[in-house]
Amino acid sequence: MKRVAAAAALAALTVAGCNGSSGAGSGNSGGGKVVDGATFTLSLNADPGNLDPQLSAASNLYQLTFFAYDPLLNVDGHNQIQSGLATAWKVNGKSVTLTIKKGVTCSDGSSFTAADVARNVAFIADPKNKSPFLGVFLPGGSKATADAAANTVTVSYPADAPFVLYGLAGVPMVCPKGLADRKLLTHGTDGTGPFRLTEDVAGDHITYVKRDGYTWGPAGASTATKGMPAKVVVKMVQNETTAANLLLSGALNGATMYGADSQRLDQAKLFEAHTTGVLGEMWFNHAKGRPGADPAVRKALTQALDLAQVQKVLTSGRGAPATVLAANEPVACPGNSVKDAVPAHDLAAAKQELDQAGWQPGAGGVRSKDGHPLAITLLYNTALGAGGSAAAELAAGAWKGLGAKVTLKGQDETQAVQTLFATGDWDVAWEQVNVSSPDQLVPFLSGPGTPKGNNFAHIANPAYDAAIKQAAAKPGTAGCADWLAAEAELFKNADVIPFANQLVKTFGKKARFAVVGVLVPTSIRMLAG
Repeated sequence: MKRVAAAAALAALTVAGCNGSSGAGSGNSGGGKVVDGATFTLSLNADPGNLDPQLSAASNLYQLTFFAYDPLLNVDGHNQIQSGLATAWKVNGKSVTLTIKKGVTCSDGSSFTAADVARNVAFIADPKNKSPFLGVFLPGGSKATADAAANTVTVSYPADAPFVLYGLAGVPMVCPKGLADRKLLTHGTDGTGPFRLTEDVAGDHITYVKRDGYTWGPAGASTATKGMPAKVVVKMVQNETTAANLLLSGALNGATMYGADSQRLDQAKLFEAHTTGVLGEMWFNHAKGRPGADPAVRKALTQALDLAQVQKVLTSGRGAPATVLAANEPVACPGNSVKDAVPAHDLAAAKQELDQAGWQPGAGGVRSKDGHPLAITLLYNTALGAGGSAAAELAAGAWKGLGAKVTLKGQDETQAVQTLFATGDWDVAWEQVNVSSPDQLVPFLSGPGTPKGNNFAHIANPAYDAAIKQAAAKPGTAGCADWLAAEAELFKNADVIPFANQLVKTFGKKARFAVVGVLVPTSIRMLAG
């Protein structure tokens, strides 16, 4: 599920889950005496750019956000709702009322109240602001009213929202100064979180310092807890092997691994925290004039791939087949919507599909239709490492055998977000949108395309749209069968194809922590020796 504000970026693009909970890994070496006053150094694989926490939900910024900002609620590793800025909450039909903790302060010492929550909701809910949280974490059409005397806020919404509490756990709250002047948030922070930003050096590092008096973290977590770091330094390390080396040397205290380097870190007996999610997810650009606008092309490109082999290469043999779209643990709707819906590998059938659709072989074996060549640009995230590059080459070879001209475009997360949401110059994209509940995916799979909405692939599938309406009318997990049936409609039409899951590990040295969608800042404990 991963910062270009204008791009209205993905919900937890690439690997970090939006609010899906993962078990806090027990690790191999999480013991040791905790120490105060230490610095926790974490690596990210790309500079997030604009730090405004409500204008992008791509994974790198999303991780950084939780150091300086709080959500109204939190989700634990067992998918249970915990307190955050709100100490109590009640869902009543198409509204939820939250009681905001008294005494909450912003990093500048000013108070944070229910009225500020209402202003945050108003900003995100206004379509002109193009917040990626609208319709993903915050239901479309939401309105909020505050009761100053009770310090409560009521958020109402016009349509059913069966997982609304889990969505609110993904929305960071901005303090009054930042709401009044969002330019302050580009390279600074104005939040209620456990840390405040003190330095942002583009392309190199970002520094946060611990706030004293913070007592409103997940389930009442406090920065007074022994072992909390006094400072957090986030270093930009694009190469995963370099990050692994820095971790082993002690220059880093935390790093997430997606590729083969995790094996040698396993052998080093470092602390580990685990999360699972979709690692391989193939999107087709349905925009007018793109090859993917033709369903025969999408189906043929899918059939031409041995997805089991691509999965094996992508995950260096450590992955598993995809099962559902919303795959962050604990999964709200477990099951398998993929197995019987994705077009099976059959190169002959793929060629026949293109023949019947009028894509005829031409010079050099490249097919064309109405004078337009079957030219495919495959965008893949360089954070996928050597496995991602090798898998992309494997796919390109298969598609060339099908009669396509293939261009590979490897980009880091920030660049990929720009391409998907701003330039639109792609045909197939390997990017992951990782969440735990299927309703959070709806804006990426239906509705307005970019730049008006988050539907960056311009998908229009009436069967999916009908099924999600039926699913959303049922409370919580009661609608899971309908949600999975809706996903299957997407796969049958080759609109989007998940093909690989993986256990993702975040390793720690001289530190332990929990990963619940993101690395939880208040869970960090620095260790001696």
